[in-house]
Amino acid sequence: MTTAEEHKALGNTALQAGNFTKAIEEYSAAIRLDGTNHVYYSNRSAAYLSKEDAPNALEDANACIALNPTFVKGYSRKGAALHALRRYNDAIAAFEEGLKIAPGDAALIKGLESVKKEQKGGPGPVSGLFGPEMMANMARDPRLAVMLQDPDVQAKIRLVQSNPEMLQSVLQDPKMMKLFSLMMVAPEEEEQAKPAARAPAPAPAPEPAPEEDWSQLSPEERAEKEKQKEANEMKKKGNDLYKDKKFDEALAAYDQAIAIDPTNMTFHSNKAAVYLTNKQYDQCIEACMKAVEVGKENRASFEDRAKAYARAAKAYQKKGDLEKAIEMCNEAQLESYDSATQRLLKTLELEKKKADTLAYQDDAKAEEAKQKGNDFFRAQQWPQAVEQYEEAVKRAPKNAAIRNNLAAALCKIMDFNGAVRQIEEALALDPKYVKAYARKGDIEMYRKEFHKAMDSYNKGLSMEPDNKACLEGLSKCRTAIQMGRRNMTAEEKQEQAAHAMADPEIQSIVSDPIVQQVLRDLQENPASIQQVMQDAHMRSKIEKLIASGIIETA
Repeated sequence: MTTAEEHKALGNTALQAGNFTKAIEEYSAAIRLDGTNHVYYSNRSAAYLSKEDAPNALEDANACIALNPTFVKGYSRKGAALHALRRYNDAIAAFEEGLKIAPGDAALIKGLESVKKEQKGGPGPVSGLFGPEMMANMARDPRLAVMLQDPDVQAKIRLVQSNPEMLQSVLQDPKMMKLFSLMMVAPEEEEQAKPAARAPAPAPAPEPAPEEDWSQLSPEERAEKEKQKEANEMKKKGNDLYKDKKFDEALAAYDQAIAIDPTNMTFHSNKAAVYLTNKQYDQCIEACMKAVEVGKENRASFEDRAKAYARAAKAYQKKGDLEKAIEMCNEAQLESYDSATQRLLKTLELEKKKADTLAYQDDAKAEEAKQKGNDFFRAQQWPQAVEQYEEAVKRAPKNAAIRNNLAAALCKIMDFNGAVRQIEEALALDPKYVKAYARKGDIEMYRKEFHKAMDSYNKGLSMEPDNKACLEGLSKCRTAIQMGRRNMTAEEKQEQAAHAMADPEIQSIVSDPIVQQVLRDLQENPASIQQVMQDAHMRSKIEKLIASGIIETA
C-alpha cells in the first residue's frame, strides 16, 4: 500500500512537471491517509494556485495554518491565493502575519512587495469605498446612520472594504441598493431622487469599519452587547493560545467565553477544533453536536452550523466510523452546500465502499457458497448455481477456481461475455491456471472463435503438455474447423472471415509482410503449404488464419 509520504513525493514530481491535476490527486491521496500533516495542504495549495484555482488554494492554505500556525510557508500560500483573488488588503495582512514569525523570509517579502505594487499600480473606481471620510459623512446623515446599525449592512460594508471586487455582488442585496440610492442624493432631494446608476466617487484607502454606536441602546441591550464583546475577546484569547499550541489553556478560554455568552455556537466549534487537533475524537464530536444545538436554538447562520457538522464528519472519519461521517457530511450539505465538504463526502463514500467490500470477504463463507453452487450445477439448476458462485466471488474475489466455476455456469445460461470476463479475471489472478485456459477455449468454441480457442488450448498445453481437457479441446477444435467449413455456405464463410478480421490479432497477422508473401506463394503453389508448416512460428500464424476462415483449405 502506498504511504502518504510516497503520494506526496509523486505529487511533487507531477507539480514540477506541470501536471497540476495529477499533483492535486496525489496530494489529496496523502491527505486522506494523514489529514493532520500541514505540509500536504501547503503543497496542494500550491498545485491549486498553479492550476488557477485560487479559492481552493486559499482553503488549503487556511487548513495548513490551522494545523501549524508557525509554518511560515502557509502564510506565503495564503497571501499568494488572496493576491490571485485580488483581495489585496487581506493578502497584505497574510504576508505581514507571516513576517511576524519570520521577519527576513524572502518569499513573504517578495509576495508583500508584489501585492502592494499591484495595488498602487491599478486603482479602480471603487478602490477607496467606505473609507473613514465616507463613513463619517454617512454617520452624520440620519437616513444612513439608521441603516449602518443593521448587522447585515455592516457585514456587506466590511466585505467591500476588504475586497472592492465584491461590489457588484453586494449590490444585489436590496438593503445595499437602498443604501447606495440614499448616498447619491442629499436629504432634501430624497423625494425626487432616483436609484443610483453607478458607484460613488473614489474615497481614501479602505480602513476597518467604525465602532458600533451604542448610544441609542437600552441598558439591557447595552449589557447584552458588553457581554458579547467580553465573550469574543475571550474567544480571541483562546484562538491565540491555540495558535501557540497551548491547547488546555485554549479550552479553558473557550469555556470562559461560553460561560459569559452561552448563545454563541462558535465557542463550542472552536473547542471541537482543539479536540480534533489533539485526536480526542469523541470530545470533538460532542463539542460539534453541542455547537449545532446552540446554533439552532439561537438562529446561528447555516454556514456555521454546516462547519460544525463537517468537523464532526472528520472526527468520525478518524475514528473509522465512515457511516456516521457520511451522515454528518450530508447534514452539513443540507445546512449550507460547500464544495470542500462535497469532496470529503465523495472520499468517504469511496472509503466506505472499499471497507464494506473488505469486511464482506470471508474464505469460509466463500467455500460454503461454492459448494452450494456445485450442488445446483450438478442438479442442472444453472441460475441458482450462478447466484451462489457470484456470492462466493464476493466473499473471496481473489479465488481463481471460484471464478472458473462461475464461468462454467454462465455458459450454461448462454452468457458467454460474462463467462469470458470471469475467466480473464481468473487468469489475471493465476496465469498458470491450466483449467482456466481449457475453460476459455471451450467458451471460444461455443462462440465459434476457433482461432482463439486453438490459442487458449495451446497455452494450457505449453504449461501442462498432457492436460486432458486441453488435448481434447484442441482435437475438437480442429475437427470443428474442418467439418464446419465444409458445411458452410459461401455467404456464411464470408461472414466468418469478416468476423475474424475484426480481431486485432488476425489484423496483425494479415498485415505482416512475410505472411502476405506466404499467402501469395500459396495461391500460386498450394502444395508449398507443407514447407511453410515446418516453421513453428509461421505454422502458428497460418493455423490461426485457417481456423478463422481467412485461408480456405481443401
